[in-house]
Amino acid sequence: MKRLISFLLAPLFFLLPGCGAQEAEEQFFSMDTVMSIHAYGSGAAEAAAAARREVEALDSQLSRTRADSLISQLNAHAGDGTDVALDTDTARLLAFSKSISQLLPGDFDITIAPVMDAWGFTGEDRHVPDSETLSAAMALVGSEGLSVDEAAGTARLERAGMAVDLGAVAKGYAAAKAEEALREAGITSALLDLGRNITAIGPKTDGTAWRVGVADPENDSQYLCILSLEDQTASTSGGYERYFEENGVRYHHIIDPETGYPADSGLKSVTVISADHLLADALSTALFVAGPEEALEFWRSRDDFELVLCTGENQLLVTEGLEAGFTFTGEELGYDCQIIRR
Repeated sequence: MKRLISFLLAPLFFLLPGCGAQEAEEQFFSMDTVMSIHAYGSGAAEAAAAARREVEALDSQLSRTRADSLISQLNAHAGDGTDVALDTDTARLLAFSKSISQLLPGDFDITIAPVMDAWGFTGEDRHVPDSETLSAAMALVGSEGLSVDEAAGTARLERAGMAVDLGAVAKGYAAAKAEEALREAGITSALLDLGRNITAIGPKTDGTAWRVGVADPENDSQYLCILSLEDQTASTSGGYERYFEENGVRYHHIIDPETGYPADSGLKSVTVISADHLLADALSTALFVAGPEEALEFWRSRDDFELVLCTGENQLLVTEGLEAGFTFTGEELGYDCQIIRR
């Protein structure tokens, strides 16, 4: 099982501030994981606290396990024809999630919530569902049944029993809101670790890029490679994050929307690096489901993200945009590395 204080994507080197520099850290639990915010510069403590408040506010809005959240209200009105009033953030996040479902059909769907419940991943009673239960849950999956009106600030779920789960995008959006709070406070150097979602704001105060490590899926205290980040988010998804074993078989929590079973795509983990926080978070899940060939094909069709794919055959596939600041450290762990070019 995941260790509470261990991250799949962890900062390797924290900045040692120079004489007179201000440094502040906020460490807290939100969105079901330990998070930390490191800020540097004048007013760092107040800025870090403001960024934390943004993250915690989003958690209260977006969690479907909190009865008073906007998402819980949306789910509670599924199938009754109600257009549920939302705030700007929640409406935007739902609309974005629908757009990813359309870009990568069959690989990403936030209406997967009933299937997550069937497997017990929402709570602690994790188990393989029987075929009848799974079939009933799968009948409720489909983003075409989610209507979002961003202009009006409303959303509606068309069929009773449908439910959305924003776990695949919430941390990316939280990173965007936290960065906005930091920059509004004048902070231009910070590192956010929002649980497998790391955002580097600016360079370190000495002008060099932040360096972060991508963990080995077999042992998340070791690193497969080191990346250089500046004004980017790196988001990692892997089948080793949350899982259970039943009858000697391991089942992880990243569900394939087409099968209702944990994705079996030939990947151990996917790390997406992008200046777009939301895109990085969503694609790390979607491309894990898609598998290496489709993931690289999608990467070649765009210019707004880069990839580190860890395959089941112990290969590390790294897209060329990361090459300049990349260091491979997985050879002693039994991995090979290949730079993928367009």
